[in-house]
Amino acid sequence: MARVKGAMMTRKRRNKVLKLAKGYWGAKSKHFKMANQAVMKSGAYAYTGRKLKKRDFRRLWITRISAACKLNGMNYSTFMNGLKKSNVAIDRKMLAEMAVNNKEAFTQLTEMAKKALA
Repeated sequence: MARVKGAMMTRKRRNKVLKLAKGYWGAKSKHFKMANQAVMKSGAYAYTGRKLKKRDFRRLWITRISAACKLNGMNYSTFMNGLKKSNVAIDRKMLAEMAVNNKEAFTQLTEMAKKALA
């Protein structure tokens, strides 16, 4: 059996890292060791950023829903409680979209929530 050397896979792995580091400043885009560190760090930041993005959008949706609820004489928590009691299963993303673009439908939802709480 012939001996297998690892040069091919090592080169592929290094080129993959260097390709990911393209555009980085200075030696971070040229030297494998520095590029690898930078790519690992940027991967960690990207992972964290994806989690933060979800958190930020949820906060935005809640703020928009809350503002629309106040225009209809309710606060956010009672509105959500009323929707839950009236078995309306609409997520916050859709509620925020309705609050911005379809005010009449959102007003109907607030009336439904008020009726469920009364």
